[in-house]
Amino acid sequence: MTAAPFPGRERTQVRRLPEKQVTDRVALHGVLDACRVAHVASSDPDGQLYVLPVAYARDNEHVLVHGSTGSRLFRALAAGAPTCLTVTVLDGLVLARSAFESSMHYRSAMVLGSCELVPADETLRCLQVLTEHLMPGRWAQLRAPTAKELAATTLLRLPLIEWSVKVSDGWPDDPVDDLDEPVWAGVLPLHSTFGAPRPAPDLTHPFEAPDYLSRWTP
Repeated sequence: MTAAPFPGRERTQVRRLPEKQVTDRVALHGVLDACRVAHVASSDPDGQLYVLPVAYARDNEHVLVHGSTGSRLFRALAAGAPTCLTVTVLDGLVLARSAFESSMHYRSAMVLGSCELVPADETLRCLQVLTEHLMPGRWAQLRAPTAKELAATTLLRLPLIEWSVKVSDGWPDDPVDDLDEPVWAGVLPLHSTFGAPRPAPDLTHPFEAPDYLSRWTP
């Protein structure tokens, strides 16, 4: 889709290689649904910027993140501090005939805004959404969260209002003068896989690994 700025949202207009910007909300959902870890930025009262990896999940038109109530980052986010959340899917390496033209296949999303606390009456549903995104099929088997665990957890949501998606999926873009160089060029796709399940050493019941693990994708 041809890149175009969102009305009144110049901050999310891609300026470097703008032809790679995708403005389709379905594409935004696809990138967010493809990952389990996002990087979230915030600053402390002295202006020091921090960027931390967090587990997340998309809940319709919000991104859910959770952390400890003792976390400085989450206390700042819960107070409404502006933030930037980014997610990147690395799909492969683009091997050109020079290091300068070599690049990557990727899909990335950036969301700007401020988080809000998830209302108490939505906490369990949102925790289920988060758990099922990270570990599909587990929520029904797990014991319910205790009041102590809930009290120690900050659950936030960031609305998908101001965002940007960038996708790079092309071939090497070598200059004509490099085409006769004796160097292989092309694309090396990247795929992640899970390994064999390893039972915990303190497992007290003779359970086999659940079947749904074989259906999980990284």
